[in-house]
Amino acid sequence: MKWLWKILPWFFLALFGAEIVAVMLPKADGKFHVREFGSLPVLLNGRIQPFDSVARNSLLQIRSTGDVPLEEVPSWKFWHHPQKLKATEWLLEVMTRPETADTRPVFLIHYSDLLGELKLQDKGVQKSGLRYYTYNDLKPLLPEIFEQGRKAGEGKSEKQTTFQKQVAKLANAVTLYQRLKVTLQPEGVNGFAGELAGFQKNLGAAQAAAQASETGKDFDKEAVRKVAEPLRDFQFMAQYGYPMVVPPLQPGLVRERWQNAGASLLDSLRAGQVHPAMVCFAAMADAYRQENPDGFNRAVSDYKAWLMPGFGRELRKGGAEFYYNNVKAFLHATIIYLCAFVLACGAILTFALAPNLSESLRRSAFYLVILAGLVHTFGLVFRMVLEGRPPVTNLYSSAIFIGWGTMVLGLIIERMYRVGIGSLVASFAGFITLLIAHNLALGGDTMEMLRAVLDTNFWLATHVVVITFGYAATFFAGLLAILYIFLGVFTPMLGRNLAPAEAVTSGSGALSVPASGIEGQKPAINIGKALSKMVYGVVCFATLFSFVGTVLGGIWADQSWGRFWGWDPKENGALLIVLWNAIILHARWGGLVRDRGLMNLAVFGNIVTSFSWFGVNMLGIGLHSYGFMDAAFKWLMVFIGSQLFVIALGFLPIGLWKSFSAPPTAPAGVGDDAPTTVSATP
Repeated sequence: MKWLWKILPWFFLALFGAEIVAVMLPKADGKFHVREFGSLPVLLNGRIQPFDSVARNSLLQIRSTGDVPLEEVPSWKFWHHPQKLKATEWLLEVMTRPETADTRPVFLIHYSDLLGELKLQDKGVQKSGLRYYTYNDLKPLLPEIFEQGRKAGEGKSEKQTTFQKQVAKLANAVTLYQRLKVTLQPEGVNGFAGELAGFQKNLGAAQAAAQASETGKDFDKEAVRKVAEPLRDFQFMAQYGYPMVVPPLQPGLVRERWQNAGASLLDSLRAGQVHPAMVCFAAMADAYRQENPDGFNRAVSDYKAWLMPGFGRELRKGGAEFYYNNVKAFLHATIIYLCAFVLACGAILTFALAPNLSESLRRSAFYLVILAGLVHTFGLVFRMVLEGRPPVTNLYSSAIFIGWGTMVLGLIIERMYRVGIGSLVASFAGFITLLIAHNLALGGDTMEMLRAVLDTNFWLATHVVVITFGYAATFFAGLLAILYIFLGVFTPMLGRNLAPAEAVTSGSGALSVPASGIEGQKPAINIGKALSKMVYGVVCFATLFSFVGTVLGGIWADQSWGRFWGWDPKENGALLIVLWNAIILHARWGGLVRDRGLMNLAVFGNIVTSFSWFGVNMLGIGLHSYGFMDAAFKWLMVFIGSQLFVIALGFLPIGLWKSFSAPPTAPAGVGDDAPTTVSATP
């Protein structure tokens, strides 16, 4: 069986590696070149982005998912992948076939009081305890939804009730959906390209009639009537159109000169001709509505050819972001982290019973963490290139970067102590932080234009990055401390000496090895002492980066706001992290705490850091309140409660800790030396 343990890590690496390669390879378009359309650039939220990003971010706000299922599959059929309408396809349907889009269950409503108020309990589609509704389901209720949403919006967000927040969210989702409908053409129009051609034909006569009217001369009323009706539709589109899809005719003009379709069509009355982009968009809309793939593909190709000379950079950025969206690097990294975490748990739990299996699982977890880290790094760097910014610009990107930092620290720890602990903590932290980032992305665009005070690359690359490394290190120390407490209370592992990887050569098995190690091999590693050294070292690292990051933040504040320190809540939170890490180190150096005390202090560091990272933003005050996330308050309280529970476990009497209730015994056949006995008062 020895050969099986040797190839198992390479099997896992090859399996997930092949999946990542398949994901990253370019995909072919179908009969409709939807992927090409999805990469076309638009202006929204102050930045150039592709249609695909508009579609994905809109769906996340409306449905909290990035696509729309086309069939319902029971959850127990996990092997069957249901057909889905991808984001760009859904957006095309909303813009060109609204009568079909209105039948899709895309509106998520899960608050019971709101369902009762709207009498929707028995309607919609239920999946995993959530209910989804179509636009047609909500259409009769729109006046009430908008009225309730208006009332909810009159008060301050921090004082809104849960019902008010949910009804406001629903009203915003419906409004967004309605605005998307008029992105390319008036809602429900058949043959918009023909109507636009007729409008273009009548523009000259209408302009002449308008000039005659201004001078008091007789004018052609019929010519004015022919353009008056289309103009009413264009005015509606100009008022409610969502993305700016039409670039300026002169390349190099400021981004503010991009327009939505309606505004561009209104300008054509003054210019005397319809913008070439609108001619192409009308052709796309007609062809997609009429299920004419050749016409659609030709119109997309014509528009790309028109864009290339003056807007090649925007076109390339749209294509790059479309690729980034479709690769979903962070999603795949999350999956690999989860698998690595399971393998690392298996490695630690089986080392006493099956050391060869344990070592195989440890190596498998280590290799998968490296692979997940590479995918994580790819997504992080790609995102930086797209934004043209350092890695941390908002809460979403800070979660991604903290996960990346803990992954790096975990790999370093695993290389120093090859017992699976580094891989376990790295994979768990990577999974959790990317899960947090996914939930933060539900609010929409995560690459939004920065506030003016943040629009400084130098300070983003220094203060924000350095202090976020401090966050990552403090959380990493806290996770190691949690592992120490759980292993100490519920298992005898902290009292065991674990052989290094090189000593596992046979399947005979051993519960522990002599502290001096096996002859010719490295000394054995005591799990409890190793964890204590890890936590101490990481806290030193966290103290340095937190302190330096806070000082750099003061310099930034002096440059931006004219004062080094203003007792802003976010500044106070950063200072708390520095002070708490300093308290941990001084308590350790002064002998006030030993191993268990160090661990409890490190776990409380998780509370301090989470408050600085999220909590102060929820206060909604201060110069740093741009990350306000009141929706996360419940989960922050749950997290703090869980950390207090762990600390309570850490304060249990030593006699109740399985690792210290009785000294370990040496198994037969290990050697003549007795294993090291761990002190009962760590």
